[in-house]
Amino acid sequence: QVQLVESGGGLVQAGGSLRLSCTASGRTFSSKAMGWLRQAPGKEREFVAAIDWSGSSTIYADSVKGRFTISRDNAKAAVYLQMTGLKPEDTAVYYCAGRRDTRASTGSDYHYWGQGTQVTVSS
Repeated sequence: QVQLVESGGGLVQAGGSLRLSCTASGRTFSSKAMGWLRQAPGKEREFVAAIDWSGSSTIYADSVKGRFTISRDNAKAAVYLQMTGLKPEDTAVYYCAGRRDTRASTGSDYHYWGQGTQVTVSS
């Protein structure tokens, strides 16, 4: 079993930056693809970014491409989401998620979830 804990959310003005972190328990973190997904009030959860087990392959939603960067540090069992150029429409609860697979995915096939961290972008 893997437990995920997110941190780094908060309130930021439009155009600002935030870095989300997710730390994982368990010895198998390095073999798992990881992702960030988000859910805004009244909306369905949506994919944001994903990274494969090694960090060599990443995928981004079109809405964040060029502004967000996902990365991981397997030695620290951590995955990060650097967010720049934030917009009010980025406001959501951001979830860290892991797969029982080494390949990055844009789908909903994640098996482990964190509790979420709130990101609010003011205009």
